[in-house]
Formats: sequence, structure tokens, C-alpha cells
Amino acid sequence: MTLLSFPRCCVSAEQLRRLFNELELFAKVQRGELQQQIRKDKHPAPPKADEPFCTRSQIVAYYDSDGNKVALVHQYLRPDGTLGASGLPDPKMVLHGNVIYYTRGENT
Repeated sequence: MTLLSFPRCCVSAEQLRRLFNELELFAKVQRGELQQQIRKDKHPAPPKADEPFCTRSQIVAYYDSDGNKVALVHQYLRPDGTLGASGLPDPKMVLHGNVIYYTRGENT
């Protein structure tokens, strides 16, 4: 199945972060249980991001072992390899229980 075939549910950013955290998606990436692929990589506008010079603004997709996209996140990757802002990825889409959860204005 493709993402286009799943029903969609628009939720608040807070609800999406809660789901992302409950599913431990970032922890699964760190443990190697999910693979990540950078979809966009650019320099953020410095005043908006308030991050160190050469920090990267990235959109990253997470994939399970079958190659299914299970999440899409935004993150600021600092030159030292740490994540900026909150220190965690900001989820934009999560696939859970055959439903795509997303925040308003985000494309999956």
C-alpha cells in the first residue's frame, strides 16, 4: 500500500508530538530499528531559526524494515551533530494503525 491509500487525520502539533513520542520513533531510529532518509537539506534563515552558523534545516523520512514510510520530521542539525531547537525532531507526519496523522499545512 502507498501512503495515498491510507485515511488521514489532522491533529494538533502537540497531539502529533505525543503520538511520535509514545511510538518511540526517534528512539527506534537511534537503535537502528528504523532507517532515515534526508528528503530536504538546506540552511535555515538565521534570525528565524536562532541556531549556530552552518546548522542545517532538514526534512527527514523514517522507514521501517519493509521500506514503508512511518514518519516525516523536521530537524535542525547543528555542525557538532546535535539536534537544535528542542533537541528532538519535530514530527510532521506519523503513520500508525493504517492512519496518517499530520498537522495542518503539512504535506506527506
